[in-house]
Amino acid sequence: MKSSHSEFIQIRGLRYHIRHWGNSGSPMLFMVHGWMDVSASFQFMVDCLSRDWHVIAPDWRGFGLTASPVADTYWFPDYVGDLDAILQHYSPDASINLLGHSMGGNVACIYAGVRPHRVKKMINLEGFGMPPSRPDQQPRQYAKWLDELRQAPTLKTYATQADVKARLQKTNPRLSSERATFLSGHWAAKNSQGRWEILGDPAHKKSSPMLYRVEEVMACWSAITAPVLWVEADDTDMWKWMESKEAARTEIDRRIRCINNVTTATIADAGHMLHHDQPELVARMIETFLL
Repeated sequence: MKSSHSEFIQIRGLRYHIRHWGNSGSPMLFMVHGWMDVSASFQFMVDCLSRDWHVIAPDWRGFGLTASPVADTYWFPDYVGDLDAILQHYSPDASINLLGHSMGGNVACIYAGVRPHRVKKMINLEGFGMPPSRPDQQPRQYAKWLDELRQAPTLKTYATQADVKARLQKTNPRLSSERATFLSGHWAAKNSQGRWEILGDPAHKKSSPMLYRVEEVMACWSAITAPVLWVEADDTDMWKWMESKEAARTEIDRRIRCINNVTTATIADAGHMLHHDQPELVARMIETFLL
């Protein structure tokens, strides 16, 4: 297993945790994780990279070892703002290679369209986006948000690290015992009561008051000038946010078509956490695309 080291920097008023693999003089490859995940999630994929990359991966605000903003609501544009500040810190002048998984793929794709000159090549792992919305849903969305604000959110705690490991394997049955053990030690930590607590601010569980406006997102994606590698898993369950697999496929293909220079690929025998299930194949695909 390749070793990593941690660095803490100030980003937009928050103490941000940044994980590094590789030598500082090697080509940089930025990786941003998904919702309810942490930067260490990329370990297995990094282990399979054949070239010496300087991989830089933050824990998003309110996840892992990065501070929470002490707010009752997380705003999606803040991730884009954080990413811009992180890239400015590590590569103020040169364009960079950027990879994002799931929510991180959405953040990265939006950023690549908003700051096209900053991204050399872009890799999206299962970053499909949220279900489309209609304007007439907005009153109900505000009401849902207001109702949720009345009660403090909580996350389940676990008696032992083994219980955390079991939780991870329940979510992803393909996850090996060794990999689940490693992830459990980064995804959760023992609290002052001796129980294992997920390293994620419970406020992440609250609904956003704002609808997901997919046409606005696609406008950002259509402004991307970098080549994009779009990678899906053949056994993904992300279609469940649509009424059927067929409807999801139609909507996803519509979104892909708005990207100007995109190559699509599918990883066999993998679910949504494809970088856990098939890290060798994903790493090989990434390096073939980047080199």
